[in-house]
Amino acid sequence: MAITVNLDVMMAKRKMSLNELSEKVDLTLANLSILKTGKAKAIRFSTLESICKVLDCQPGDLLEYTKE
Repeated sequence: MAITVNLDVMMAKRKMSLNELSEKVDLTLANLSILKTGKAKAIRFSTLESICKVLDCQPGDLLEYTKE
């Protein structure tokens, strides 16, 4: 996949666990785990906005495009 999800990096920088993020963003652990591992095929802007708000970051901090 050409889009890399850096959710784990931002969580580590903010010293936040997946459980804590799940509670604050109001998403299931399963859905966050799929996003974190890069297996997600899509993400809603509302979800991305919630994650950015909780982690105090920009969408570009979470998503990265790399040429294959």
